[in-house]
Amino acid sequence: MKLTIRRHQNDQNYDETFDIASLKVTTLLSALYEIKAKLDATLTFDAECRSGVCGACAVRVNGRETLACSYRVADGDRIEALAYHPVLRDLRVDKSQAQATLERILPRGETLEAASLVTPEEEARFRIQSDCILCDSCYSVCPVFAVEEGFAGPFALSRALRYAEDPRLGEDSKGSILQKIQEKGIWDCTLCGECTAVCPQGLDPKGDIMQLRSASLRAGYSDPTFAAQSFGGGDFGGGFGFDPNAGF
Repeated sequence: MKLTIRRHQNDQNYDETFDIASLKVTTLLSALYEIKAKLDATLTFDAECRSGVCGACAVRVNGRETLACSYRVADGDRIEALAYHPVLRDLRVDKSQAQATLERILPRGETLEAASLVTPEEEARFRIQSDCILCDSCYSVCPVFAVEEGFAGPFALSRALRYAEDPRLGEDSKGSILQKIQEKGIWDCTLCGECTAVCPQGLDPKGDIMQLRSASLRAGYSDPTFAAQSFGGGDFGGGFGFDPNAGF
C-alpha cells in the first residue's frame, strides 16, 4: 500500500510517495504517525485528540476535505494540506486568517437575558451551530473564501445564526449581528453547498446562510446584487432565450 503526500519544506512543494505496506495502520492519522516514526521524521502535520473532536488533523484526501483521524487509508491515496490556507510545513497550515472572520461577527460584552426561560425546544434551534470543531474544512472548500478577501466564510456565518436564534440575546444585539453580515457575508455566498457536504459534524452552513438571508429580508435588508441581475428584456423572454410568441 502506498500513500502520496504533498510536501512543503524550505519553500519547495513536491509530491513524495511512501510505501506503508509493512506498517501497522488503520486510519490516515495512524499512517502519518507511523511514517514520521519509521520512515521520515521530518513529516509535519497537526493532530491532538485522535478521536474526531478537535478538528486539528483536517487535510485533503484525493481532493476532498476530511479528518485524518477518521479516514481509513486506501492504496494510492493522495494527501495534501487544506486549500486556501498558508501552508507552514507539509500538512500543517495557518488557520488564523479563517478563524479571524469570527471577530467582526460575534457579539462582544452583551448580557444574556432571561437565561432561565430558555426551553429545550428553543435551545435545540441553535445547538447544532455550537458543534463546530474548527477543522476549517468548510473554508478549504469555499470558492468565495478563495478569492474574496474579508469574506466571513461558512463557519462564521453559521455561528452568526447561532446567536441570532438565541432568545437570551437582546434585539439590539441580534440586529447588530445581521448588520455585520450584509457586506462580505451572506449575499456573497454562492450557495454551492460544498461547505455542508464536507462538514464532519453534520452542520449545514448553506442552510444557515439561507436562514440568515430570510431574517435579513424581514429586517429590511436586501440583496445588493439583485438590481444588477437580468431577468429578460421587455419581451419577457429576452434574457432567457425564450420567445413568448413562438408557441409550444
